[in-house]
Amino acid sequence: MDDGKKLFDAIEAGGTKFSCLIGSGPGHIRARARIETITPGETFGKVLAFFRQGRDMLGPLSGLGIGSFGPLDLNPSSPAYGHITDMPKPGWANAGARHGR
Repeated sequence: MDDGKKLFDAIEAGGTKFSCLIGSGPGHIRARARIETITPGETFGKVLAFFRQGRDMLGPLSGLGIGSFGPLDLNPSSPAYGHITDMPKPGWANAGARHGR
């Protein structure tokens, strides 16, 4: 169902789960998933699969918002851009979405 509104992705990345949503605004959620936080590769792989499936079913996604359990490198010129940086959770220091590819 295309209501003409732009769709956005959202991730709340927590130490025990990643909550993923696709929607056009508050009260307009089109898809959601709860993904257990395992290893970076497994977790990001499932997150990327969810958003790819959403794109295939719902159409193009216009943007992404992320809340993370660890600090993110937000400097676009940094080699670690988009990665979770220092973090006490084993295996997650310097983790990035590239782990799911």
